[in-house]
Amino acid sequence: MLIERLSARDFNALTELYRSTLLASVLPFWQKYSLDHEYGGYFTCLDQQGQVYDTDKFIWLQNRQVWTFAMLYNRLEQRSDWLAVARHGVDFLVQHGRDPAGNWYFSLDRQGRPLVQPYNIFSDCFAAMAFSQYAQASGDSRAKDIALQAYDNVLRRQDNPKGQYNKAYPGTRPMKSLAVPMILANLTLEMDWLLTSERLDAVLDQTVHSVMGEFLEPETGLVYEHIAPNGSPLDCFEGRLLNPGHGIEAMWFMMDIGQRRQDTALINRAIDTTLATLERGWDPEYGGIFYFLDRKGHPPQQLEWNQKLWWVHLETLVALLLAYRLTQREDCWQWYCTVHNYAWSRFNDPEHGEWFGYLNRQGDVLLSLKGGKWKGCFHVPRALYLGWQHCQAMA
Repeated sequence: MLIERLSARDFNALTELYRSTLLASVLPFWQKYSLDHEYGGYFTCLDQQGQVYDTDKFIWLQNRQVWTFAMLYNRLEQRSDWLAVARHGVDFLVQHGRDPAGNWYFSLDRQGRPLVQPYNIFSDCFAAMAFSQYAQASGDSRAKDIALQAYDNVLRRQDNPKGQYNKAYPGTRPMKSLAVPMILANLTLEMDWLLTSERLDAVLDQTVHSVMGEFLEPETGLVYEHIAPNGSPLDCFEGRLLNPGHGIEAMWFMMDIGQRRQDTALINRAIDTTLATLERGWDPEYGGIFYFLDRKGHPPQQLEWNQKLWWVHLETLVALLLAYRLTQREDCWQWYCTVHNYAWSRFNDPEHGEWFGYLNRQGDVLLSLKGGKWKGCFHVPRALYLGWQHCQAMA
């Protein structure tokens, strides 16, 4: 379904598009192909038809799939098959996912033996999200305890996310990463039912200050990916890096907090930042949003800088729908139509289900996989669910 940019807003049709793609295409794909019925957990390395091409299990993707099915059980419909899929992952993760100190590994082999050490906190972030949703769905008190322990891990390690596994030489060029406060903002909202109001507000205040007060450059309206500890910009590859997808995803997290707090100033500032990022990140020649850019226009360090990725476009669709729902700003609708027409015509695979993940700059499918080391059951179903809810509310 393509949209004429100036056409009537047919939110009933958009609601059905998001709903049917989620329920008839994406979720059945993962339910049919991803469950490892021999050793537990999920396969994420799936080709276009859903066949497994690698059996390693990446902890953050295992947790993301638990979260997806438990979240849909909690918020959409209490379907026993969805809860069973979530439980399938939980049982595997409880047995194999953590080291003796309670830190979550990065990856395991098929049987659950550790392959890669717990070298950053993102496995812990998604463990907290997953077990929080599963505890709500199942009433399992053990899952609640695991969620809180993982959340405490994230807070404890946020100033040094990689700990002993950090490759940087200490003291020469210290820097902070946007990834930590942005994900902590979303994670804390996910954990609200387990946190005291004082703790919830304190962490949300911290994340808003960090994202909007330190990483956001007021002059350009762009979000830096890395900054010095004192908040100043860095003139090096990492310091000049722009990741439009991260910036826009962070902004819908900020809108979410603004909506919760009825903070219209925060909402509008986040929307302005979203649109500024789109203006900078959109490929004027072939369409689509670049993966990486250098804020000074130099050649990016990442050779994949001009690829077009699934999650970048999906998070942008979520941000624009939320922005339009909250403000009815015409510029948000115009951009939504542009990104919608690009993404739905290229990433969606109606023949085999799910979405492709990686396009080249011209918009052709670069890798036909549906899942791998970085793509699992998360961004597509989450965006489809949120798109459905936003469009339904506007219909």
